[in-house]
Amino acid sequence: MSKGRPHLTIEEERLEEAKKRTVHWKRWGPYLSERQWGTVREDYSPHGTAWEYFSHDQSRSRAYRWGEDGIGGICDRHQQICFALALWNGKDPILKERLYGLTGNEGNHGEDVKEYYFYLDSTPTHSYMKFLYKYPQQAFPYAQLIEENRKRGKQDWEYELMDTGVFDDNRYFDVFIEYAKATHEDILIRITAHNRGPDSAELHVLPTIWFRNTWSWTPHAPRPTLNRDEDLGDAQVIHLDHEQYGSRWLLSEGTPELLFTENDTNMQRLYGVPNTRAYVKDGINDYIVTGSKETVNPEQVGTKAAVHYHPLIAPGQSVTYRLRLTNLPPTEGQLGEEFETIFPARQEEADDFFAKRLGTLHSADAQNVQRQAFAGMLWSKQFYHFDVRTWLAGDPTGPPPPAGRKDGRNADWKHLYNEDIISMPDKWEYPWYASWDLAFHCVPLALVDPDFAKDQLRLLVREWYMHPNGQIPAYEWAFGDVNPPVHAWAAWRVYKIEKRIRGTADRVWLAKIFHKLLLNFTWWVNRKDAEGRNIFQGGFLGLDNIGVFDRSAPLPTGGHMDQSDGTSWMGMYCLNMLAIALELARHDPAYGDMASKFFEHFVYISHAINHIGEGNHEASLWDETDGFYYDMLHFPDGHHQQMKVRSMVGLIPLFAVETLEPEVVDALPGFKRRLLWFIENRPEFRRHVCSTSLPDGSVRRMLSIVDQEQLPRVMKYMLDEEEFFSTYGIRALSKYHQEHPYVLHLNGNEHRVDYEPAESKTGMFGGNSNWRGPIWFPVNFLL
Repeated sequence: MSKGRPHLTIEEERLEEAKKRTVHWKRWGPYLSERQWGTVREDYSPHGTAWEYFSHDQSRSRAYRWGEDGIGGICDRHQQICFALALWNGKDPILKERLYGLTGNEGNHGEDVKEYYFYLDSTPTHSYMKFLYKYPQQAFPYAQLIEENRKRGKQDWEYELMDTGVFDDNRYFDVFIEYAKATHEDILIRITAHNRGPDSAELHVLPTIWFRNTWSWTPHAPRPTLNRDEDLGDAQVIHLDHEQYGSRWLLSEGTPELLFTENDTNMQRLYGVPNTRAYVKDGINDYIVTGSKETVNPEQVGTKAAVHYHPLIAPGQSVTYRLRLTNLPPTEGQLGEEFETIFPARQEEADDFFAKRLGTLHSADAQNVQRQAFAGMLWSKQFYHFDVRTWLAGDPTGPPPPAGRKDGRNADWKHLYNEDIISMPDKWEYPWYASWDLAFHCVPLALVDPDFAKDQLRLLVREWYMHPNGQIPAYEWAFGDVNPPVHAWAAWRVYKIEKRIRGTADRVWLAKIFHKLLLNFTWWVNRKDAEGRNIFQGGFLGLDNIGVFDRSAPLPTGGHMDQSDGTSWMGMYCLNMLAIALELARHDPAYGDMASKFFEHFVYISHAINHIGEGNHEASLWDETDGFYYDMLHFPDGHHQQMKVRSMVGLIPLFAVETLEPEVVDALPGFKRRLLWFIENRPEFRRHVCSTSLPDGSVRRMLSIVDQEQLPRVMKYMLDEEEFFSTYGIRALSKYHQEHPYVLHLNGNEHRVDYEPAESKTGMFGGNSNWRGPIWFPVNFLL
């Protein structure tokens, strides 16, 4: 790396090399999922029962089709080679190869991981990473967690791992996994296990390396191999031979036992059908747990292998093991002195990088929280592979899928082909991207890695993601659901963050995003404005159970619902696109017309959400009596009714605000002329354009859905501790509904919204999400 750029930290130099693709520092990273079982990708059931079709119990024995999972693991960016940690305390019924949790149908509040693990550190290029897993010394209470949670209802708290007593008297291991890159293809691995309990305890430590199964689904696909190589004086060696990556080696310290099997399904165990291969995916599990010597290959060759250490650790003591995954032919000493220099160097480089990028916090405690928060963001990258057309049709080597799948889940998304590293909401509970979550992720990620943030935002509007009609995919459970349109907001924020960090503006990237978002904006206008009145429906819009009804399903009343949040999101979308168009117009006047278009569309939306006209179809979402915004339910017979739930839905209009600085407007005479003409000739819309004269005689204009008279009335609710305001932020639902639940009686059925500040008491959207009281950080940030 260059030594001639002292203003860049070493990690920043790596980022520059990765950007230019001169050195592929991001080829290897924490891209291994923490749960591949129970996902839509792995579901080939007739009725879309993903949790049941591929269970945790099957996962140790059944080859995955679309990805892999593990504990504290890494893989290459195409997930051909995987490395992770497996453990056994001598008492569990199975190896701990992956994190455990309850499925969406087992948990009384939906899916829930029942483990304790922590992302402690990571640089953007993953040149240094640190992970902690807390492993009980007693038998892991799998059955107890299922049975106790099954007894509990929506009104009860979840039953957690800590409640089982397995951590009593500190009888657990702290297992740390650290990675440090010597080069972009040479990775040092350090595993340290601490006995925190009062007695000596045995632990089986099994660093595991394997190939993702890419050979079982296509005829004549090449099959890579792992085999034991010649031992070195201080290390055991496993050789990897892969068609794409050539030769690699995993070196392991000392004289551990090396175990080999295949990453193929155990057909005998799962289906009672004889296996076509002698060694299968759960072979190492059976060897360790049951002592079955015949389940691992004595020839020491396969597609999955583990390095087996078996220490007895005294109370308060620890053991450390060194491994190295490298493209360099093995030589003696590769597990020696370099570990003593490279690990401290990478940690120091990480400290230097974060001190420069995030050095605005003065409290050491706040800096630690921020550092770990970024570690969580960076560890949550995942290889995500999903080819919907192939998934619907089935693989050539497998049985044909049920006929109903052709018209089932995601059948309208056959164009979608995903095979990328993507930022996940959570690699266990939500190991699939969600478009509006991803947009929010990119804003903080841009502070440490603007290139990754930009690539993520552009990825979702590429042709193999975005629907040909312009819709951005929501998430794998229903790509056609509608998330709030925050992509433009995130793109504009990321653009400005990179400009501040690097001192240069990537207008080409901004223009590419803008052009694709024009398609998405048009989709919104054509599909979600039912009557062409600039009032939007939207449906689900990411707020899960915030409404009286499931907003992603047809209304039980028939008709449609005009949504305050859907309309306000679109107002905000207009302003985001306006800001981008004005920025691009500074260097290309052609964008000035687009700026005018989004200005006018915003004003029309602002007028529509607040306007009270004549007839059944001209009902304002603003309630003048209450001084708040509500959704409006339209019945098939033409009458309508406000849904007077005081929720975030009524605060989202506050998001739609933008300032037009005089120097920006004055630099674009065409836009300025249209702006002034519109204000002069459309007086009914002026209330949403607030003009302020500055001392130099220029005029600053603020565009807002909420006008000057409405703002204090809405803010009164928002800042009232008995309504939205809490010590920790703004609630998603007003506390008012704690004593005054909203109740709607329709066709003999009661529909209600209660204040629920903790877990959801409904099963809507699986029950693992709640907008009826908790504080949601991203929307608080927008406020």
